[in-house]
Amino acid sequence: MELEHDPNDPTRKELSPLLKLALELGPLGVFFLFNSRGEQIAEAFPVLQVIGAPIFLATAAFMVAITISLTVSLWLTRRLPIMPLVSGVVVLVFGALTLWLHDELFIKLKPTIVNCLFGSVLLGGLFFGKALLGYVFDSAFKLTDEGWRKLTFRWGIFFFVLAAINEIVWRSFSTDFWVSFKVFGIMPITLVFTLTQLPLIQKYAITDEARDA
Repeated sequence: MELEHDPNDPTRKELSPLLKLALELGPLGVFFLFNSRGEQIAEAFPVLQVIGAPIFLATAAFMVAITISLTVSLWLTRRLPIMPLVSGVVVLVFGALTLWLHDELFIKLKPTIVNCLFGSVLLGGLFFGKALLGYVFDSAFKLTDEGWRKLTFRWGIFFFVLAAINEIVWRSFSTDFWVSFKVFGIMPITLVFTLTQLPLIQKYAITDEARDA
């Protein structure tokens, strides 16, 4: 077991993009399902009623799902995916606080903390000459070092934008709306942002011919 290698290291074991996406988004889907169907699930499995309202049941399920996701990823690649690992640790810490204190505030703060942390790590990595975004998107495409640096900077800023959006939404709307927006709002926003980066990705992409040279 080890931390990830450099994004252009030929010895890296890679997951397929679809499997990687499933492992990263699966826990979020579980979170939404248990929040929206928490009462029915608790009725079907009375032992879960001790956990409390749907948001707390969803939090517990989220913690289990993200632990399973990280374990499967580790088993398949024999390495720790850095950013999902950081997100998972924050989920477990803030989820535990949510359940222990029975206060949904902590799980609502989790996206803000994670996004600010990711933004700080990405921009801080650039300051020390390390384009860390390559550890996240390496299975999807290959870029030159300059391409990774520019894309890392843009994503660093974007993570701070996501943190600000989360703060606005959870402070202004109901818990159910926040959960729905977290699942069905953040993803489209992220997708649109990702599409706007395609020109940069195409410009700095490493072709198969270049890798074989």
